[in-house]
Amino acid sequence: MKLHVGCAMWSHAAWQGRHLPQRLPHRDRLRAYSTLCNAVEGNTTFYATPSLETVKSWAEQTTPDFRFILKLPKPVTHDRRLTGVEEPVRAFLNAIEPLGPRTHALWVQLPPSFGPADLGTLAAFLHRMPRTYRYAVEVRHLAFFESQRWEQNLSRLLNEFGSEWVDFDSTTMFASPPTSDAEREAWMKKPRLPRRSHALTEHPVVRFIGRDDETRTIEGWQPWLATVAAWLREGRSPTVFIHTPNNVDAPILARRFHDEVRALAPELEPLPKPEPEAAAENAATAEQATLF
Repeated sequence: MKLHVGCAMWSHAAWQGRHLPQRLPHRDRLRAYSTLCNAVEGNTTFYATPSLETVKSWAEQTTPDFRFILKLPKPVTHDRRLTGVEEPVRAFLNAIEPLGPRTHALWVQLPPSFGPADLGTLAAFLHRMPRTYRYAVEVRHLAFFESQRWEQNLSRLLNEFGSEWVDFDSTTMFASPPTSDAEREAWMKKPRLPRRSHALTEHPVVRFIGRDDETRTIEGWQPWLATVAAWLREGRSPTVFIHTPNNVDAPILARRFHDEVRALAPELEPLPKPEPEAAAENAATAEQATLF
């Protein structure tokens, strides 16, 4: 039984000196982040396919059970809308090869205009993709949430290819007016969709967006605790990403979410202690031992 938790990125200026060592070199930030969380959203791959050397460094900084959910490049999902994308897909798959099992799923985030009329295109795309990867599809067209017919049609299509439907939950963020600049920006950019909490496969993926107020974020994720604990008891292996508009304390919130799920599923092993905390504890133990 294992729950993976993480954030939208592994590098954030606000984390240095707060959750990670101060003035940490860029090449070491993923390694340091991986001592806090055991998964990360690969959002950067949406904007550019990384070089092979860059991806090799990602592999070197993480253990084999660390999870990357890598977003397919924008030319594939948004510009060409999954059609005629053999070349950019091949380049992307070649680039991420060094990650091996760390690539937990390829994330197919589709634009809001990709609706029911496009399901045939999605089916053809998934049919062409290699079976060596898992696929997690995120849709934003309201018809898939408001029409039982289209929700069922999409679920059947994804089931046919063993693909997951990414549960994107922004309901907490939109529950009350924004109170910070980061929240106001999120209100303008993030999709406003109903909460959906159903798993299609053994590997559900949840993206939860809270508020800059920690209390509101924790209150907002309460419905997910029982859902994720139930998935674990069913033998599923979920990955949950915790966002806030400013993401300043996202890694610690992700760890707290893991702890709160563990309170409902005690068989779940705790996350390892963060590296600085573990080092300090070991030093204190060694110092105490010298007194006797």
